Amino acid sequence: MSTPQEIERLILGTADGDRTAFLSLYDHTSAKLYGICLRVLKDRAEAEDVLQEVFLKIWRNADRYRANGFSPMTWLITVARNGAIDRLRARRVKAEDLDVVTEVPDHGPTPEAAAVASSESAQVHRCLGELETDKAGAVKGAYLEGLTYQELAENYGVPLNTMRTWLRRSLQKLKECLTR
Repeated sequence: MSTPQEIERLILGTADGDRTAFLSLYDHTSAKLYGICLRVLKDRAEAEDVLQEVFLKIWRNADRYRANGFSPMTWLITVARNGAIDRLRARRVKAEDLDVVTEVPDHGPTPEAAAVASSESAQVHRCLGELETDKAGAVKGAYLEGLTYQELAENYGVPLNTMRTWLRRSLQKLKECLTR
């Protein structure tokens, strides 16, 4: 795995239009970003499509990356997760128009996705366990299932602004826990 400094250098090279840096960035990060997309979408073909869109966004927007103390992978993961959630929400809108929706069972992650997920999942689960049950559930709903603030507020029976506060404070606690 590449160091954060190497990834940052590749992002900055991509921002300058360096195709070699972009290809190297893809080689070093695509497996992890694919795992993120797959975890959100639970569909290999769709995750591959979103990954392609994610790397197009990275190519076009690499100049927007700013080193601000966070890992460059955090920026890349955010782009991938947001792309997957956007696709999930678009899928949900289409599904509402259907009379019958057929569920396709998920037979588990691929070996690649399992390896990516296991590398950090134990620490994330430990930190989620430190949150109150409702707040941990809200974080999972927002960031793993793609639920909107409004949907979460309705699910937990709290006002919309309370849900926003829950998520903001929960993410702050997770960040503190993950940096210990």
